[in-house]
Amino acid sequence: MTTPRYRRCILATCCVPWDERFEFEEDIFRRSVRHQIASGIRDLYIFGTAGEGYAVTETQFDTITRVFLDETRIDGVQAMVGLISHSLPTIIERIERARDMGARRFQLSLPSWGVLSDAELKTFFRETCGRFPDCEFLHYNLMRSGRIITGTEYGVLAAEHENLVATKNSTADITRLQSLFTDAPQLRHFITEVGFAKACHMGDCGFLISFLSTNFPRALDYFRAGCERAPAALATITADFDGLIATFKEAVGNTAHMDGAFDKLFCRIHDPEFPLRLLPPYEGVSNERFERYRDQLRSLHPLWLP
Repeated sequence: MTTPRYRRCILATCCVPWDERFEFEEDIFRRSVRHQIASGIRDLYIFGTAGEGYAVTETQFDTITRVFLDETRIDGVQAMVGLISHSLPTIIERIERARDMGARRFQLSLPSWGVLSDAELKTFFRETCGRFPDCEFLHYNLMRSGRIITGTEYGVLAAEHENLVATKNSTADITRLQSLFTDAPQLRHFITEVGFAKACHMGDCGFLISFLSTNFPRALDYFRAGCERAPAALATITADFDGLIATFKEAVGNTAHMDGAFDKLFCRIHDPEFPLRLLPPYEGVSNERFERYRDQLRSLHPLWLP
């Protein structure tokens, strides 16, 4: 069997808190990062879609990256910096600056102003993975980019770039999951909650945590059950999923549609001072809707509170 290039773990986002003037709340952010580490989450990243990597200025990118790297300089903790931009030169410059700060792991998303052709896809990975051979790269495979990379395509890219080490896939489609493990076994594939229970029977996948982050010990139990391929333990936890998903979707309703709006609900479950606002023009969830979400968890799913 092929050993994947990245360790098997839970991979978690670090959301960015903003004050009323949409300035970075450094103290709250540091507290949130420390809380995840203390809770046993050792692989963290900033600036995915939930971390508003698509919205930050270059100054904000540098400031938050510096703080994040400072908080994650701990033995056993691996930090990853997300890169979302329509501009490949901007992505390259961000890698260069974060690399100067000490970052060596990066999360790539494809530029989405126009869907990349096969030749453009090859260029994108050559100018990121190929340009920085001393760094490791994870690719975030999401439909917002207009193109989903297949398992077969990952196999080709992984053969060309030894520092392409992992992927993130939010899917429960069995055919797509099977292709990831069959056609690109050298990459560690991180799968979200619903798909993870299926994927762990196909290969040694990682767990990309989202709504289970309201209770880290139970999320760790779910990850261990997947690693052990324990069907009874997996079934016990997955039985809650439909209710948990319905609860946070009902709370948010049609008031917000960005990933960060959901993930900041989960952050606030742990820290009542964590602000829910997103960088404009996007809207976060109101305090009233958060309270409804928390009360519904308390009433219907108390095991998923901290």
